[in-house]
Amino acid sequence: MSRNLTAYLAADLRNRIVDGVIQPGEKLPSENTLINDFGVSRTVVRAALTRLQAEGLVETERGRGSFALTPPTDVPPAVPGGRPVATTEDRLHLLAFRMGVEAEAAALAARNRTDRQLRAVSAALESFTESAGHPAHAMKSDFEFHRAVAAASGNPYYSDCLAALGQTMIAMPRTRLMTGVEHYARDHFDQVVLEHRSIRDAIADGDEAAAAAAMRCHLANSRRRFKASARPSSQEDAARTAGS
Repeated sequence: MSRNLTAYLAADLRNRIVDGVIQPGEKLPSENTLINDFGVSRTVVRAALTRLQAEGLVETERGRGSFALTPPTDVPPAVPGGRPVATTEDRLHLLAFRMGVEAEAAALAARNRTDRQLRAVSAALESFTESAGHPAHAMKSDFEFHRAVAAASGNPYYSDCLAALGQTMIAMPRTRLMTGVEHYARDHFDQVVLEHRSIRDAIADGDEAAAAAAMRCHLANSRRRFKASARPSSQEDAARTAGS
């Protein structure tokens, strides 16, 4: 029964975000408000918010509440039998899967890319670089970079795979929306920019081994960053202590 209530609440909030009723950056109703409005338990509310976080629609900061992100554009239809990314374990499995798929796609991109495709990869890198301070835009630009690399592989199945995963494959560290840890978050963002640039440069040089290694390193680092950000209490305390 609680699973149905969770799905219902998540669907209601999702529709409000996608339809623009709740604008990007706007705070969602509080837990107590949702409990009273929907007649559900706190457990149901938190499960629904967790689901929306996994979909890249919501970010929650302890002590401040939950905030809407820019909803993904051009979302493909749900894949029959598709597996939702709803837990930390799901996210880690997804990143491990992406290492194998996207490392090979990057190697093929270094071998097969056209000038037009390389320009698309570079444009996505530039867009991501300029998105610092805009978490939702950063997620979209991050996804577009990976999608451009897949397209440059010359194998449409790589593009189809990433399109099916959608923007929710991007694991955004929660620190990008946290207050009091701006330097910590910016260091992480700048590191991702460097990792993306290494991938682009290897593709531009036509170095298949370097492109595959750069992509694998980037996703391994993403996995490490996500595991760290999944421990919010210790992470926030450490970051705030370092800044005090």
